Amino acid sequence: MDSLKEKVVLLVDEIKNDIFEVADRIHENPELGNQEFKASKLLKEKIAEYGFSVRDVTGLPTAFIATKKGAKTGPTIALLAEYDALPQLGHACGHNLIAAASFGAAAALGKLGDDLAGEVMLVGSPAEETDGAKVLLVEKGIFSGVDAAMMVHPGNKTTVYSTSLAMEAIEFTYTGKAAHAAAAPHMGINALDAVIMLFNGINALRQQLRSDVRIHGIITEGGKACNIIPDKAVARFYVRAGEKNYMLKVKEKVIACAKGAELATGAKLSYRNFELPFDNLVTNRTMADLFKQNLKEQGYDDISDEEEGIGSTDMGNVSQVVPAIHPHIAIAEPNVAPHSIEFCQAAGSERGKKAALISAKAMAMTAIDLVEKPELLNKAKEEFRKIFFPS
Repeated sequence: MDSLKEKVVLLVDEIKNDIFEVADRIHENPELGNQEFKASKLLKEKIAEYGFSVRDVTGLPTAFIATKKGAKTGPTIALLAEYDALPQLGHACGHNLIAAASFGAAAALGKLGDDLAGEVMLVGSPAEETDGAKVLLVEKGIFSGVDAAMMVHPGNKTTVYSTSLAMEAIEFTYTGKAAHAAAAPHMGINALDAVIMLFNGINALRQQLRSDVRIHGIITEGGKACNIIPDKAVARFYVRAGEKNYMLKVKEKVIACAKGAELATGAKLSYRNFELPFDNLVTNRTMADLFKQNLKEQGYDDISDEEEGIGSTDMGNVSQVVPAIHPHIAIAEPNVAPHSIEFCQAAGSERGKKAALISAKAMAMTAIDLVEKPELLNKAKEEFRKIFFPS
């Protein structure tokens, strides 16, 4: 390990009480997406103590950008913090640890003082579980001057080559006609029948789709009483696939199922996106290899080489505009599922906080690799260019 990386590792240890405080306080005060006022305030105050300039983001009340320039010119490295919780479950996805790790890496890099080159950016990105603020941050051009971006997500296995599914969130609304369900059913138009036909159509569609596709939905409105023909029914679906282009094709097939149900029942159809669409995550392998080596330099060897990711994340949108990584680090055993009470408990455990500390060190070390060795950053950028801008 070179001297600057050794120094930043010591700095992370030096500020570990602040890192653990961030992890604990956010875990103890779970807030839903775009309502993370306590978490956002805590992170802004904490990072400002390390000399970072902090600004809010117009239109995103719980997002923020914190930056600190080094004494020398160099690249801009973004560390992304998530801090939203899940309904009923609290921090059952471990976003309190994501916030703690990214804060810790940014703060330690900022403490390098005259040794710091370039610019460190801590990006407060709320609502990953729902509206996906990173989608809007990308659209607002927040990453236009960024050279590389990273974050670490808790999991039940450690892997650096993460992937995710592209996703669209679609709400289908059918409008029918109410009537007495026993005395005059022939005078009604059953909107709930249309929703049920939509589900059945999608189930029939699955056989003709690739194995990476996931379509899952719920009925959010299906009628008011058993003796009234439902005049309104609403269903929400997530449509996912390993690549954005194929996901969009699947989306059109799902909409075709919805239109078929409209034709069959006579209920009028309308549909809309109820959340922002997520692109699939494209991990930059050059950066992932550096992160993996930096984990190993800390004595962390239990690392899977599998490419995994069945969920979706707005980090996918970031990964398609700048070289990025989104590795996972284990905070629980493989039989503990994310989005469970048990995973929430793991996110508040000593093991979870230790994982955040290790993640902060590995991210800070990877940032130094990219800043101090331009050939590595150029390699990461060339890999990105070949994927998204092939000649």
